[in-house]
Amino acid sequence: MRLEEYIRRLFAREDEVLASIHPGLAERNMPQISVPPEVGKALYMLVKISGAHNVLEIGGLGGTSAIWMGRALPADGRILSLEINPDHAAFAEENVKRAGLADRIRYQIGDAAESLEMLEAKRAQFDFFFIDADKENYPLYVEKAIRMSTPGAIIALDNMLWKERVLDEDEQDAVTQTIRRVNERLARDDRVDATLLTIGDGLLVARVK
Repeated sequence: MRLEEYIRRLFAREDEVLASIHPGLAERNMPQISVPPEVGKALYMLVKISGAHNVLEIGGLGGTSAIWMGRALPADGRILSLEINPDHAAFAEENVKRAGLADRIRYQIGDAAESLEMLEAKRAQFDFFFIDADKENYPLYVEKAIRMSTPGAIIALDNMLWKERVLDEDEQDAVTQTIRRVNERLARDDRVDATLLTIGDGLLVARVK
């Protein structure tokens, strides 16, 4: 048995709604890049432990991560998910509704950088961020998240091991270099405490001071 399978069997079982998202994405020719169950459960635990009420997600896809986080929120908690693709957002909304979380999770369609500019201009603040979108813009997304954070806010970033390419010095493509820079930056940024969890494809977790 693989390590991931062991963790999923014991701690991160998907229910009918979550399990149906994977084939649903395939039927719609959408990318199969949802967070795996062990990362979803980690997000659930982080939201629950932190006591977060206002979550900003960057990159919604089929709704998997939003459902995991939404189930950890208190009754008055809310998630705003930024998604550039209207088809992805529509599918995510279907799944969120089936999960009984339509009152907690809202999707905003459009370019995430532009949406973040508008949110910052409105002085929006959040106490939990999950970033899982285009990797080239991770530096921008991280900076915006820190600036819109309440004290003690959690910022989680997915794919920060990038299939272990960050470990290989011969891997010098633009995305790998960007992820390395974000890891290195958050490791020494005195505005946050951060660590990198080796679950899934690497989940970086930072707490804003």
